[in-house]
Amino acid sequence: MKRFQQNLLLTVLMLLSIVNTPTFARQKIGLVLGGGGAKGAAHIGALKVLEEAGVKVDYIVGTSIGAIVGGMYAAGYKAEQLEQLFRQQAWLNLFANETLAAGHIEAMFDDVICKADSNYCRTDSLQFDQLRIPYRCVTVDIRNMEEVVLAEGKLAKAMRASMAVPIALRAVEIDGRKLVDGGMLNNLPVDVARAMGADIVIAIDLQQAKHKTREFSLKEKIGIGGVLDWLISRPDWRRYNDNRADADIYINPDLNGFSATDFQRTDIEKMIIIGEKAARQQAKKLKKIKKTKRRK
Repeated sequence: MKRFQQNLLLTVLMLLSIVNTPTFARQKIGLVLGGGGAKGAAHIGALKVLEEAGVKVDYIVGTSIGAIVGGMYAAGYKAEQLEQLFRQQAWLNLFANETLAAGHIEAMFDDVICKADSNYCRTDSLQFDQLRIPYRCVTVDIRNMEEVVLAEGKLAKAMRASMAVPIALRAVEIDGRKLVDGGMLNNLPVDVARAMGADIVIAIDLQQAKHKTREFSLKEKIGIGGVLDWLISRPDWRRYNDNRADADIYINPDLNGFSATDFQRTDIEKMIIIGEKAARQQAKKLKKIKKTKRRK
């Protein structure tokens, strides 16, 4: 009887230890791709290194060219395929045609997305969480200077909206809002990736000039006053600096000497290599985060 009681007690203790043993899961990784026009070629070089390191991306957030590369990557394109697209596409001609008649860029995006998966193209009701990698696209409503993070709709149109640099390209109307380049307010949207649930954020920043946060603001959001407020107080600088500091792995390719309009093939090839080189400097950290666990 005594032995039975001892065995029973041991069994209960073993069960309790199993119940109370914490379980762990792989941490969720968010990839943030910043804006920068043609300098987005560097994103592709960095993506090559992430793939080599075996990093599994759970969320993607992009602004401007980062939204384009990110949207295509979320739809299923790999770095090598994106490299071919960047090298083959006559970007300058595409932008020139867009200024004459709207729709050329969105149509191109649609064609590219359809090749990745026909379920993602030409539909206005796509939930971006349904993509192969959940995705968010950062834009700005030019009417009231407010950030708009797109999580659903037509993927090609969302990507086109995020790259609509004011004056250079037409704004895109979505749900009654006139949307333009998200870089006006959030050029490195680490905070959006955190909101999606990312435990670890890898941020690829194309911006070269670093600015101190300004404190002054007219606190005027509508019309010309809103643009003046933005020019004077530059709220995007505060957001950028905070987001840059919050990234767990920060990749900032040295793209000095290149501009947002350097879409020539030779420049694209050089920037891809520069992006790859910058990411390789973080190779140890990239390999380490694959093994990082979080308590469930």
